Amino acid sequence: MKPLFYLNKYFKKYRVYLGFGIVFVVCSNIFAILVAPIVRTAIDSMIANVKLYSILDVSQTTLLTHISAMALFFGGLVLASAIIKGVFMYFMRQTIIVMSRYIEFDLKNEIFEHYQRLGASFYSKNYTGDLMNRISEDVSQVRMYLGPAIMYSINLVVLFILVISVMVSINPTITLYVLLPLPFLSISIYYVSEIINKRSSVLQAKLSGITTYVQEAFSGIRVLKAFAAEKHFGSEFSAKSEDYKKQYMRLVQVNALFFPLTMMLVGLSVITTIYFGGKQVIAGTFSFGNIAEYVIYVNMLTWPVASLGWVTSIIQRASASQERINAFLNEKPEERSGNTDVTFNDALEFDSVDFSYDKAPTLENINFRIKKGQTLGIIGTTGSGKSTIASLLLRLYKPVEGTITMDGADINDLELARYRELFGYVPQDIFLFSETIRENILFGSNNERTEEDIEEVATLSDVWEDIQHFPAQLETVLGERGITLSGGQKQRVAIARALIRKPEILVLDDSLSAVDTNTERTIKNNLKKLGQNKTLVLISHRVSTVEDADYILVLDDGKIVEQGSPHDLMQTAGLFAEMVKTQNAQNQPV
Repeated sequence: MKPLFYLNKYFKKYRVYLGFGIVFVVCSNIFAILVAPIVRTAIDSMIANVKLYSILDVSQTTLLTHISAMALFFGGLVLASAIIKGVFMYFMRQTIIVMSRYIEFDLKNEIFEHYQRLGASFYSKNYTGDLMNRISEDVSQVRMYLGPAIMYSINLVVLFILVISVMVSINPTITLYVLLPLPFLSISIYYVSEIINKRSSVLQAKLSGITTYVQEAFSGIRVLKAFAAEKHFGSEFSAKSEDYKKQYMRLVQVNALFFPLTMMLVGLSVITTIYFGGKQVIAGTFSFGNIAEYVIYVNMLTWPVASLGWVTSIIQRASASQERINAFLNEKPEERSGNTDVTFNDALEFDSVDFSYDKAPTLENINFRIKKGQTLGIIGTTGSGKSTIASLLLRLYKPVEGTITMDGADINDLELARYRELFGYVPQDIFLFSETIRENILFGSNNERTEEDIEEVATLSDVWEDIQHFPAQLETVLGERGITLSGGQKQRVAIARALIRKPEILVLDDSLSAVDTNTERTIKNNLKKLGQNKTLVLISHRVSTVEDADYILVLDDGKIVEQGSPHDLMQTAGLFAEMVKTQNAQNQPV
């Protein structure tokens, strides 16, 4: 249960619910136990009255009337005890189960908030389906521990203490015989719980794999259908589901041992009670009412004892799930605190920056300086490290070596949120939400924006005319990941989303690759209207995107092989000049 200790802070937070829950458990069990002595008293009283009336030679009618009155009286007491017990059980569930729902709510929020604080490196190593499974299925398993498992465990402990105390006070010897099977049950649970824990961990991992597989399949459904791969994916899903079913059945087989085992041991206790109790009755030290009372006590313990297997299974599953949750919660988040005095008045500078995702270097000895108001172009072949520079600039990753400074201050020493507020970023892989175009554009804004602001940025990104042609215009609801729009329209909406936050630094990472050259030229001319204080970083593999930049970096295999103004680079007749020549030749009409 060690992984579940993490939840102790929530028990402390909701200790009032837990405290009242325990009180209600105790009260419900007290009234449940009252039934047994009432039944004992009723049986013994009736037997005594039958004997007495037989001695006094009273008529059978009078005897039946008296017995009926006694039965009605004691029956009323049993009914009243059951009703009061039921009321306390209701309050027991309204405290402990409600507490579990509150903790489930808090835990999901904590995980989600932690996810948002984790850096890009975490998401590059973990699958979306696994993240979803831990915040949904794993938390649901933990909730079963927080509610039913704790409630039944407390109920079992309280009931055992009360019942055994009463039984010992009546007859310690018979109580000892009745409880003899219980240590065997405890030993069985100890050994089987280890098996349940291991199989539960495997089961949760399998479920995460299925969730990830399904999420990827439906995210790429257009590719799947285009390649007519439905049958292959269906077969793969069936194989994964079959594997999950086998693992689940292995767990069920272990769980199936508990109920028959507990019922057998409880049955032995009942037989023991009747046998030894009968001998005591013959000896005159025990009554028929005591036997009935003991049988009721044993049967009262039947469900709590039988539920041990179920509760143990819940706890083991919850422990396996919480261990998976803890693994993510223990991931170190991005460092967000730092100097809040974040300004950009002079320049951004990379000084001897090296970076690698794994062991192979992605960037080596990157040195450049971009002044405020300049346009920096970064060009290179696929895999040359262009997008990595953008990621480093936005502090999505940290350099392995070297420093990145803004106005002379290391950007890692600046408060993260304030630092990123300076940027408008359009990534290479455009992501739009399944909301309206208006909401997608306004997503980039930190403040209230008017209709004129939306129209302005949509015009600057050359998408306003396209929006006007949609029947619902700005209220057009996009499909998943913006599937309703074409590639070029998605890029231009993403540019509008970046512009509406009025950034001081705009980073476009290959964000004009899906538009034609005329649209690209229009957008670039519009961006010049932003003003001289706006810094622009254009990343592309197309020469036409960066040809008007003030300064250009030419990357190849993670290194800067050329840098300078477009005019200077053309004069050197190096890689940039060769790229210009090649791409111009490709654009010539045939």
